Amino acid sequence: MSDPAQVLRDHQPSKAFFVGIDSDGCIFDSMEIKHKECFAPMFIKHWNLQAVSKYAREVWEFVNLYSKTRGCNRFPALVSAIKYLGKRPETLARNVSMPDLSALEDWISRESKLGNSTLDAEVAGGNTGLAPVKIWSDAVNASVKDIVHGVPPFPMVRETLEKINESADAMCISQTPVDALEREWEEHGIREFVSTIAGQERGTKVQHLEMAAKGKYPSDKILMIGDAPGDLKAAKANGALFYPINPGSEEACWQQLYDEALDKFFSGQYAGAYEKELEDAFEASLPETPTWK
Repeated sequence: MSDPAQVLRDHQPSKAFFVGIDSDGCIFDSMEIKHKECFAPMFIKHWNLQAVSKYAREVWEFVNLYSKTRGCNRFPALVSAIKYLGKRPETLARNVSMPDLSALEDWISRESKLGNSTLDAEVAGGNTGLAPVKIWSDAVNASVKDIVHGVPPFPMVRETLEKINESADAMCISQTPVDALEREWEEHGIREFVSTIAGQERGTKVQHLEMAAKGKYPSDKILMIGDAPGDLKAAKANGALFYPINPGSEEACWQQLYDEALDKFFSGQYAGAYEKELEDAFEASLPETPTWK
């Protein structure tokens, strides 16, 4: 079986700069619809959380949309959500038992590419403890395919991608499955602006940037654009720069990137005070503590 991440290792610079761009919630306004209409309902249905559905939904949205873990991989998100939900007084008062996710936690601890293909292989190899996780994950994918289309990129995305392409090699860096990403970028006619689409099958965002860009471009010529702390972490882990698309002010952020931030990046004036100001505003936009605490 060929390594899906090889395309990232093989990437060679064609321009002086590199820009990595997240997809869900960053390029597309799709985080809300995916989590509220696809993930949360399947979370409640497949883990038998009907008796605490209101709180299960609230927990799922906190973990995946409205906190420092926004945009994380679905499998650690599932573990976090179950842990939060199990500790809520409303859950305890209703005597709702939480599913045993020890098989999932074990898999997360040893698997570097947390995706549907590695999960499928694990279940096919006889790991029965992961079978319910596969059923849930497949149901989420089917729901996303059924419901999420016709969600265009944020305003100014296309113009900004064109501007990026003038001076930089660009790549999509995401934790969404590759086939969903390819489908969405094709549907909206922006696939041509990125050389490669890196999804969950090709590793973590930290690994994506490391394989595709680190050591191939000067670190001050690598920029990661994203809407989640995982994007910031990927940038920092690789010594790269970060531009935030702040949840709730996405359109203003894309406008600022087009009008001002890209010019600063390309002229070497981005690092330092300018980047720090943007990062501080980003950090302030996502809480650490749950709203119900």
